Amino acid sequence: MSTLSGKLTTLVYDEYNKRKEVRMQASFLEKELSTINAALEKPELMDELAPWVKNWRDDLRDISYDMENCIDDFIRQSGDEDVELCLSWEAAELHKRLCDLHRISNQMEQLRTLVVEANAGSYKRFMAVAVDPRLPAIYQEAIGLVGFQEAIGLVRIDGPMEVVSNWLMDTQKKLKVVSVVGFGGLGKTTLAKQVYDKIREQFDCVAFISVSRRPNMRVLLNRLQLKFGINESSSGRGLDDIIEELRKYLAKKRYLIVVDDLWDQSAWNTISCAFPENGNGSRIIVTTQVEDVAGMACHKDCECIYTMKPLSEQNSRMLFSNRVFGSEVVCPLYLKDVVAEILKKCGGMPLAIVTIASLLATQVRSRKHWESIRKSLGAQSATNPSLKEMNSILKLSYTHLPPHLRPCFLYLGMYSEDHIILRDDLVKQWIGEGFVSSLHGPDLEDVGRSFFNELVNRSMIQPCEISYGEVLSCRVHDMMLDLILSKCVEDNFVSVAYKSEDMARMQHICKYKVRRLSLCSMGVGGATYDSAIAARLPQVRSLLFKTGCNPILPLLWFKYLRVLIILKGHYVWEEIVDLTAVSQLFQLRCVTVSAYGKIKLPTKLGELVYLETLDIEKCTLMESIPSDIVHLPRLSYLLLPNWTKLAEGIGNMKSLRTLRGLDMEKSSLKCFMGLSKLTNLRELHMSIDFSLGLSDIRDCTLPALP
Repeated sequence: MSTLSGKLTTLVYDEYNKRKEVRMQASFLEKELSTINAALEKPELMDELAPWVKNWRDDLRDISYDMENCIDDFIRQSGDEDVELCLSWEAAELHKRLCDLHRISNQMEQLRTLVVEANAGSYKRFMAVAVDPRLPAIYQEAIGLVGFQEAIGLVRIDGPMEVVSNWLMDTQKKLKVVSVVGFGGLGKTTLAKQVYDKIREQFDCVAFISVSRRPNMRVLLNRLQLKFGINESSSGRGLDDIIEELRKYLAKKRYLIVVDDLWDQSAWNTISCAFPENGNGSRIIVTTQVEDVAGMACHKDCECIYTMKPLSEQNSRMLFSNRVFGSEVVCPLYLKDVVAEILKKCGGMPLAIVTIASLLATQVRSRKHWESIRKSLGAQSATNPSLKEMNSILKLSYTHLPPHLRPCFLYLGMYSEDHIILRDDLVKQWIGEGFVSSLHGPDLEDVGRSFFNELVNRSMIQPCEISYGEVLSCRVHDMMLDLILSKCVEDNFVSVAYKSEDMARMQHICKYKVRRLSLCSMGVGGATYDSAIAARLPQVRSLLFKTGCNPILPLLWFKYLRVLIILKGHYVWEEIVDLTAVSQLFQLRCVTVSAYGKIKLPTKLGELVYLETLDIEKCTLMESIPSDIVHLPRLSYLLLPNWTKLAEGIGNMKSLRTLRGLDMEKSSLKCFMGLSKLTNLRELHMSIDFSLGLSDIRDCTLPALP
């Protein structure tokens, strides 16, 4: 919605105001959508919505997509010229352009009517009350890596509880803060509660408080007062008064306080003001999913940060067996492979293991029955009531994401289970979709990487390759992917099809148009899709084909496509990836092909004025690169197969930041010298075989690169 508002502002104040009727429509929509955008922020932060609120939200989201497409059409049709003054055009062409503009104006009028109707209802009062999903973890019996540390051999010194307890119970007299950090579901709250119960008798006063996602600090600290037995009414008193009263009460006491599930530094900055440094050996335990918050609370004292890790495979099996088989501690042989698959999906998360183990402990020990439960641990696991607690905790992590990170996170649903996602590829796709804009910072790539790092820090994605302290790739845990896919269905964000029947099903189960489409491991052909399905595809903005999609669907079906991703396995050599149709996809921003086979490009690319990324490095070109590629004004990342001939006029590509795969032997010296004009170039990879004796290239001096 924010991207759309920016386009409307441009439409009102830029050269497109030459068309009076479109300017009027855009001006109205700009004002109306700013109100709607503000109203949409509140339900986005809520876990439960009334059906009518959800429908209202979904309708507006769908309208916003259509409005942006309509604006893009208008921009393309009007161009930079005043159509009313282009007397040199043929009459037929002029008539066609004017008719197109008139049609777009009518579409905007229709969309205006839809916005008014959608906005006419009362949406100012939203109420949602739900039990905090962390409460059961606080009061349940010791489980997972705390309660069963002896049985399952989870040892680090004397186990996690002993490690944290020893840190807290040293002889240091000054106030000490210990942080427990890790992904939701690893048992942070359980660990903190067990340590709290173990050592609480050694303190004068104790309290365990949970911090909400959007805490009211006055209410939170007043609740802390009540836990200490300070029963004076806080009515009429300000936050400073409550803090001062807490400090006065704790001034001469040795206190122990658990601050559970802390989300941001600003909340800690306020809460910590109530905890005086009194030299009595007071202690605070902070649990959080955010590494930066953990470090800040401990004043970056690494020896006071306990990082929760997933259980090892062996410990996962032992914990599972304890919960399911009790004193037997041995899994029956006929169930071992099924259990192994179930535990793989749990990913070593104690809460996940205990949740599914508790379910299976009540079931018949039938391989067939357990196999059916294993199969349910996919995208549909959210429908299983027994897994509701786990999903609630995962949803909590998602709900707390800042608005700018939510679409970036949901976009990971484009990728299949266990896929290793390269950071830089993902960032380019986010940029192509408009999730990263100049509103976030001048360098979109740096901003996108900061978004990626924030998801890593929040434990929403798991790091894979790390080099010099940078996370270069990630993987999405199975259960987190379940959450992503369920949210994608709920918000019509990404549609995933594993077989051709899934595509047919989409037109019946979803009343909205497909906006992002991921085709994974399907042996399908374009002929299997009827016109009804094809009619739903022009609105697709991101399209991913993965191994097995053979042949690729007709690209001309995807009129508004922005991001195209084609991923083929290393063994797929015989297939030709035909991209000749991309020249007609005006909105295309990012093309990434990893096919390990031959690729066919169109003869011209000059119409792709928005293209920012062309990555075909892992392919074999059937023909030379189109010569007009040097005139693409926004092309920033050009990754070509090795030994590709450099195009004439390379010096025109002022936006280029990355250039890979050039064969200097096939390129003219003039092209070679043109590299010096690429003032934004940050990365350059090129090859030359000196054994061929090409003295003009071999003996020349590399031009100075800015």
